[in-house]
Amino acid sequence: MNPEIIAKFRPVAPPRIIEDAYTADQFERLVGVVTENGPWSLILAQHFKTPEEVIATTTGSVPEGFQPTWDMFLSPVFRGYLAKGSTSLYPEIEDCFLNIKFLDLAREYWGAKYAQPESMLFNIQGPCPMGGMPHIDGTRFRGIDMDNTPPWLMNTMCKSTLFQRWQAKKAQVIAWYYKGSVGGGFHYWPDGPANPFKTVPAPMWGRAVVVENEMMYHTAEANGPEDMRRPAGLDITSLIEPDRAHPGGWQITTDGQVIQQIPVEEMRYLFHWNAQIFMDLDELKLTLDHKDDLTHDQVFDTFIADLRQRGHTFEVPSDPMYDPAFIGLLTRVYDHGYPTHMPTEPLSPLAA
Repeated sequence: MNPEIIAKFRPVAPPRIIEDAYTADQFERLVGVVTENGPWSLILAQHFKTPEEVIATTTGSVPEGFQPTWDMFLSPVFRGYLAKGSTSLYPEIEDCFLNIKFLDLAREYWGAKYAQPESMLFNIQGPCPMGGMPHIDGTRFRGIDMDNTPPWLMNTMCKSTLFQRWQAKKAQVIAWYYKGSVGGGFHYWPDGPANPFKTVPAPMWGRAVVVENEMMYHTAEANGPEDMRRPAGLDITSLIEPDRAHPGGWQITTDGQVIQQIPVEEMRYLFHWNAQIFMDLDELKLTLDHKDDLTHDQVFDTFIADLRQRGHTFEVPSDPMYDPAFIGLLTRVYDHGYPTHMPTEPLSPLAA
């Protein structure tokens, strides 16, 4: 990939670290929603139809003709949504989503006039390996978003830099609650994937970052005892639910069978609040009027024209959004490669 393109992948500003993102009461209510409304499925199961889509969303590609499998990517991290379409899904945590403090932080981070709360999700996990290869989050474009487009395509659009005219400005407040003694931090590459990474270290309880994760490579640090990070029997269909016999603990099941029990002290919660940013009234009107929205046909026509200009020969698929061979081609062409500097997985407790 062109070094000039890779150099563009840095957030609008360095991540800003804040403490006590949620009050104790808000955190209790958030965990209450998570506890009472499961079970919850794997992140992979929610967002991807094939292993090829996972590769397209992270970084690094595989040789042409290689057949990836789910086992290459399985990680015991589960997800649920708390708000979608600028609407809280649970009235009891509406104040956590329609969050004036977070809106002020997002506007300040961008130096913008307007911010719109867009969505909110959580990740829940016990001991776990590093959170996959470093990746950028799937952004939205005018006319292209999570409601009509798979994450792999939005990530590839972002990586290609062919669609920056339509790309939304975003800000997140990402908060962690984890008291474990081994790992559990947040790795990020604020100066681009060719430069050294930094880490927000654990243990953390209410620590958060204000950030633009769509333009910054990042991943979770491994956490918990090493022998618990890859539970035997984990499958793309696995679920996580409360372990009612042990208050605060959770259990992972596959086909109804418990494959791992996770004690409360090893649980790691992530709450991800997301807003769209508008620098001024003109930018807001451009989005609301839908007079300059992208269509999927435009997206694939643009990709096809660019691929041909680059000299690639290929057969245009009948369903390019879900064709594994075409997804693999786009990944090989527009992937940025692995970051130059990679973290190692922590194996021992933090020094006292």
